[in-house]
Amino acid sequence: MSIPSEVQALIGQVQYEETGEFPVERGYIWTTCASVENGNPLFWDDAVADAVTDGPIAPPTMLSVWFRPHHWSPGRDVQPLPLRVHFDLKEIFDLPEAVMTDNTIVFHEPVRPGDRLRTRQILRSVSEPKTTKLGTGRFWVIDVEYLNQRDELVGVESYTGFGYRRAEA
Repeated sequence: MSIPSEVQALIGQVQYEETGEFPVERGYIWTTCASVENGNPLFWDDAVADAVTDGPIAPPTMLSVWFRPHHWSPGRDVQPLPLRVHFDLKEIFDLPEAVMTDNTIVFHEPVRPGDRLRTRQILRSVSEPKTTKLGTGRFWVIDVEYLNQRDELVGVESYTGFGYRRAEA
């Protein structure tokens, strides 16, 4: 069973380009650092940040935080769905179950207070049908690229998902 042409046409194409609902701000940075007791002076002390990174930055591990939509926003009628390419593939292949089997993040330019991030999703690959202990389905790799308002790449999250149908008992 080969990969349908409609899916082949999506491989390597930018999809779902979206801008975050709020700018990067120091209150989120400090709250996040406080919640995990991260005392790195780079995130707390402007003199250290100036010396090391030419000004304040957000912890790299907060990359996806800046794109998580609030549960509610004025004027929004529909709750945003994250990683929509993943859900599209589940629907196209009629695979009701899915898990993420791998997640890798590569950091580029630092994220700074005031930045307004944009993301875009790119389907990198889809496997032929595979059978695992979970069931029969397909693996796919999706990159989520994060860019700032200057179109600088700040990070790439790569997800490997496995959409499947459970084996009948």
